[in-house]
Amino acid sequence: MTAKTETAIQPPIAEKRPHSYTVHGVTITDEYHWLRDQGYPKIENKEILAHLEAENAYFEAQMKPQEKLVETIFQEMKRRIKEDDSSVPQKDGDFIYWSKFDEGAQYRKHYRKPVKGGADQLILDENKLAEGKDYFRLGAAEISPDGKLLAYAYDDNGSERFDLHIRNLETGEELKDIIPGTLSSIVWTKDSKGLVYGLANENWRTDNAYYHRLGDDPKKAKLLYKEDDIGFGVGVGLTAQEDWIIIATGDNVTSEVRLVPADNPAAEPILVAPRKVGREYSVDVRDGTLYILTNDDHVNFRVATASLKAPGDWTTLIAGSERHYLTGVSLFKDFFVTEGRIDGLDQVEVRRYDQPTKAQPIKFPEASYTAGLGDNPEYDVSKLRLDYESMVTPDTVFDYTVATGAFETLKVQEIPSGYDASQYQTERVMITARDGTKVPVSILYKKGFKKDGSQPLHLYAYGAYGYAMPPGFSANRLSYVDRGFAYAIAHIRGGDDLGYQWYLDGKLTKRTNTFNDFVDAGKALIEMGYTSKGKLTASGGSAGGELMGAVLNQAPEIFGAVVSHVAFVDVLNTMLDETLPLTPGEWPEWGNPITDKAAFDYIRSYSPYDNVEAKAYPPMLWTAGLNDPRVTYWEPAKMVAKLRAMKTDDNVLLLKTNMGAGHGGKSGRFDRLRENAEEAAFLVWQLGLADAK
Repeated sequence: MTAKTETAIQPPIAEKRPHSYTVHGVTITDEYHWLRDQGYPKIENKEILAHLEAENAYFEAQMKPQEKLVETIFQEMKRRIKEDDSSVPQKDGDFIYWSKFDEGAQYRKHYRKPVKGGADQLILDENKLAEGKDYFRLGAAEISPDGKLLAYAYDDNGSERFDLHIRNLETGEELKDIIPGTLSSIVWTKDSKGLVYGLANENWRTDNAYYHRLGDDPKKAKLLYKEDDIGFGVGVGLTAQEDWIIIATGDNVTSEVRLVPADNPAAEPILVAPRKVGREYSVDVRDGTLYILTNDDHVNFRVATASLKAPGDWTTLIAGSERHYLTGVSLFKDFFVTEGRIDGLDQVEVRRYDQPTKAQPIKFPEASYTAGLGDNPEYDVSKLRLDYESMVTPDTVFDYTVATGAFETLKVQEIPSGYDASQYQTERVMITARDGTKVPVSILYKKGFKKDGSQPLHLYAYGAYGYAMPPGFSANRLSYVDRGFAYAIAHIRGGDDLGYQWYLDGKLTKRTNTFNDFVDAGKALIEMGYTSKGKLTASGGSAGGELMGAVLNQAPEIFGAVVSHVAFVDVLNTMLDETLPLTPGEWPEWGNPITDKAAFDYIRSYSPYDNVEAKAYPPMLWTAGLNDPRVTYWEPAKMVAKLRAMKTDDNVLLLKTNMGAGHGGKSGRFDRLRENAEEAAFLVWQLGLADAK
């Protein structure tokens, strides 16, 4: 039995107001359209704000009887954090850099000290910048090539518009060069006297790259590139030898790259290769040779080379492979590194420039894990910094000596309250989806877990944009598994867990594979005895929140409770509105329902908001961020309003909107932790386990 509402306070009921429109001859009715503030991105409509506040008050009232449980889980999670944690120091030029948390602090402090010896220097204190603010997020932060200046950008309301500042690290002085509204990386010019960056336009998109000389009026910065396609975003970067600035533009499936000299960014850009729809590529440069990672002739990518004189003439260096999916190429002075996956398992391989097809695989100790390059800022190195973890092994930082293959463990994530890996077990099972596809699921549980259906299981997934969900470590999961849960990650189509085709098989006209995989994984885990109907919980966020909405509509009866964060659930309406920040860039992922009736019909068939029905749903918690530019606040708000009006059960339905935050929720580490504790407490409560521990 799931828990019922424990207070007599009634939930806020959103008024239904007539609103409809017709597209492709189909009339769509949207009675909660009014919850979108027509002044967006400003959200000042008092009626809308009052409704969101009423939902928050209802959330607080419902969760109040669980305050003790939330606090218990929060303290558990907090005790697993090393409060005065510090990153592993790393050399970059004449200095060694690291960051750390002070005990009790919400944010990091950033330090450096000279390689040749000297005192520690505090170069940036996020806590000081965050003082008096409900939200703070440090974005890009880059040291100038001469080591004297720090360019940093931060967002203090969750809107993802970052104000760029420059600090003189020798004097501590803040320069007058302040650039508001940046939305990209920051790249220094070679002479340390200029910056290249991108600005957010009125639609919250970066369609540009600007060059600013220190001391000049930022409003007169030189435009290096302007993108005309509203679906393409622009980003900037730096090559491994730091002699070329990369200006890349693209959407989710198509790329185009230009190079400008780091010592003369105003020079005529070199176009590597003009865009071709469906061709992705990225570029680095070594001694005049371009190294290109591209999917032009194989779905799992190849590595090609070209000369700067003929940048579009590509010669295969490493051919594409059906089994080995290449995801990254990193150049160093004496070798280069490829990253990828074989059968869903991370691969890191060292390769010599004179024998590029002869790989030196880096071997890791467990059968299931996630691993990759860590912080490697320098070009001329003999050791590689690596990150490694598994579902039972905490995050571990290694140095790997290329010549000998020796590992040096530099840091293992500390769990101050204690953690004994031998008490936990992980396994990977393959479930069969309804179309016969084998879908991997990674599972963590405490030893002694009974596979007789008597215990709960929490199922998590994302399944979009080609983002894999690796089987990594999370200390927060221990609050589930120590209470008898199994914790499972479904590697569903839409991510690229099993290769790029795995991603293609969960997008556009195959989008519903993603939802079906998740439901089928849940049903299979029930059949295998890992849990039973009503004891299966689930969660996802953003596109994973869309997943939650779709599976709730498809198979609500198998779930005991579901949490959906900043959920992309109003898919049809959002994809029909090209004025929204991300919509044009999303059409290659979901389809363009404005111009394509087939895309309109298909999106309409699964869009969670458009498919809510009069039936029983499990207990649900939805979250939103008022300032979220990625998934606007009204998507979860409309979904909850419609569910309240239509669902036939009396299970708890909650909506929590962060009124001063964006897509990622609250920003301080302990504030985020409390939100994690609220989610866990909600699920534990709804399964009737609140008194168990």
